Amino acid sequence: MSLVMGVLNVTPDSFSDGGRWLDHDRAIAHGLRLAAEGADVVDVGGESTRPGAAPVAEDEERRRVLPVIAALAPHVRVSVDTRKVAVAEAAVAAGATIVNDVSATLWPVAASAGVGWVAMHLPADPAVMADYAARYRGDIVADVVTHLVARAEAARDAGVGEIWIDPGIGFGKTAAHNLLLLRHLDRLVATGWPVAVGTSRKRFLGPLSSLPGEEPAAPADRVEASVATATWAVLQGAAMVRVHDVAPTVWAVRLAAGAPAPPA
Repeated sequence: MSLVMGVLNVTPDSFSDGGRWLDHDRAIAHGLRLAAEGADVVDVGGESTRPGAAPVAEDEERRRVLPVIAALAPHVRVSVDTRKVAVAEAAVAAGATIVNDVSATLWPVAASAGVGWVAMHLPADPAVMADYAARYRGDIVADVVTHLVARAEAARDAGVGEIWIDPGIGFGKTAAHNLLLLRHLDRLVATGWPVAVGTSRKRFLGPLSSLPGEEPAAPADRVEASVATATWAVLQGAAMVRVHDVAPTVWAVRLAAGAPAPPA
């Protein structure tokens, strides 16, 4: 059955829930709640990678995430969402067993530490990736597949034993690109590498979550579209989905797999 990764942003500026879990105690409580709702992994991040986001200093990112990871690790599998070597190493020392790497460059850390690694397709820095997406004229599906397979093979050759590839829905991509990648997820799945997909509450779902003529739905109002696209990903063979709304997604994943829904 596909895994569900719950999002825990320990940031002031993430697009959907920035600031809600910046306090460590609140973040830990929310992480435990995600685990209780059925999350297989809780993904702790201390730097927003939304379009236009400013970078965060290493010391500040460590200050945000390490106490949360240490508190959650005895109770649920924890991943760290980071682009920085030093943060990834410190997070693993604190108990994280997956490096969720939007830069797809940190496989040496995963190899050295003996932990899992998620390689995501990020074609440009978050500060400029919206402009990059608007100018891009290539074959998005082919480019994503080629890039991720090359990174996965490099990680395997370096000794990483658990590798996931993530098409990076919403990262340097237009809405049309995102929908094409979802439509052709089978091409990523066919590479043989486990595929992770994160569509949860993302901007391209806003117009799909509102009626014609209405303003695009706000992030908190994109739950149904988020669950629907996560379910689609699972049915196409995705091995893990990354979501904010764990409880409804766990129900959907179990039903898609033909398993009984969890008890209420």
